[in-house]
Amino acid sequence: MNYTSNRTLFPAKKWQKPVLLTAVALGLLQLGATCAQAANIDYSKYGDYGKYGSAADVPGMCSFEAIAKKNYKGRTLKIITHAVPVLGEPTDVHAKQFQDLTGAKVDVVHIPFGDLYQRIMIPFQTGQAAYDVLFYPSLWIGDMQSHLAPVPAAYQASSGMKDVTANYRDVATWGNQMVQYPVDGDRHYMKYRSDIFSNPQMQAKYKEKMGKELKVPATWEDYNDVATFFSGWDWAGDGKPHFGSAEVTKRDDLMFSAFISRVAAYAKNPNVKGGFFFDLKTMKPQVNNPGWVRGLEMFIKAKAAFPPGGTNFGLGDEIFSFGGGQALMSYSWDDAFIQAMEKDSPIRNKVAAAPLPGANDVWNRTSGKWDHFDLPNAPPYITWGWTSAVAKASKSQDMAFDYLCFFSNEANDSLDLQIGRFGINPFRKAHFDSNFWQSKLGWDKNVADTYVKTLGGMDSSNNRVFDLRVPGVNQFMSSLANGVAEAMAGQKTPQAALDGVSQQWNDIVNKIGVDKVRAAYANVVKLEDKGR
Repeated sequence: MNYTSNRTLFPAKKWQKPVLLTAVALGLLQLGATCAQAANIDYSKYGDYGKYGSAADVPGMCSFEAIAKKNYKGRTLKIITHAVPVLGEPTDVHAKQFQDLTGAKVDVVHIPFGDLYQRIMIPFQTGQAAYDVLFYPSLWIGDMQSHLAPVPAAYQASSGMKDVTANYRDVATWGNQMVQYPVDGDRHYMKYRSDIFSNPQMQAKYKEKMGKELKVPATWEDYNDVATFFSGWDWAGDGKPHFGSAEVTKRDDLMFSAFISRVAAYAKNPNVKGGFFFDLKTMKPQVNNPGWVRGLEMFIKAKAAFPPGGTNFGLGDEIFSFGGGQALMSYSWDDAFIQAMEKDSPIRNKVAAAPLPGANDVWNRTSGKWDHFDLPNAPPYITWGWTSAVAKASKSQDMAFDYLCFFSNEANDSLDLQIGRFGINPFRKAHFDSNFWQSKLGWDKNVADTYVKTLGGMDSSNNRVFDLRVPGVNQFMSSLANGVAEAMAGQKTPQAALDGVSQQWNDIVNKIGVDKVRAAYANVVKLEDKGR
């Protein structure tokens, strides 16, 4: 069996012919005297993963034991994935395991993010069966879905799939068919320094200056106030200046997602159905309505609390600014929180999680007025994350679905969740158990409790924001990022900048086809309006 990859994490090696279970497979399973007791799985033979311990092999069709009974000797599985380490590294680890267990040859190609879309789409458009398994951002589903094989009923009935939360089953679904295989869960939420918020001296300072209590922000106005107060002075006591907020603001580095997090509170009205990005009936863009403009105005005001260079922060900068202790607060994906909770972090167990801030006044596009809410409107943003799928043109769909089933089995993902650089975040109900994070990662109870409560609570909301999962999504988001960047730089007013985005969105819709975009957007609206 040969494992090949365009990187050298694992050298190609030959193994003895498998006989039911290969010697390698038996070693992986670490079976005891009987098979009645679940085996313990670890990654120690594949790299420096021994420190993450082991996990029990959960019985079922996706388990190590079940996959080891498959014989794919003489067959090749072709996989395309993101560059290492994020997603690319776990793809490699599980490809090597799968090869050892089944006898298959597994070819893995790693592609930088900027090229991944084209490398997947061009073979689709030219009718080539270049890859069997695909890993990519979930918001591309609008362009990908017609080229994907539906997930068979047997895999949907597996124990691991049944435990996937409602939000991430929804993300994997197009119309009434599951066409993506959930392997990751992503959302935006707020991270903050709990030690500073609970410090009596800091509370007194804030009240003296601001005339109100220091509390975890419930609205974006509160967030900006707290962030501005805590900017430019040494509130951490280490002799260095610290700042209030680290945000993703770089035009070409996911700034559009950060902006949507801020806008949702003002423009995703719980009393209005039928679309957040567009009015589904008319397909009129909503990106320049007063709610979106208010969100951009608040984004601009937040600049006063950014660290040096903070107006051009990419995701990596935000991760290390908050995770390294420079900033009091941030919001985006899990990465900054996990960075802060690394074992060698100076702020380990000094942070907490909370939902995104909300807004008391929310634009109602139906009435053309602002609605007031005593309890702030705070829609969760179920933002894009990594997903996987099997190509419809693949001649090895059986092996491909077995690989994805194995990739995300309970033993593997309980270890993957602990390895921050893997980019695998909670997506199953079992992941929202505070005891897991306390026992496996050594988190303090309060930290673990706020984390699982914040993330788990998003599934109960019936006023959610999902990404714009339509054909041409990259064009729409690039246009949005350019407009927001113009306003952030002072080149245009917020209204003028978003008016320009709205016109560009109209042009993109007309180019792709109004009916085609509307049909795809109806799937997004269905998710947003679910339960209402």
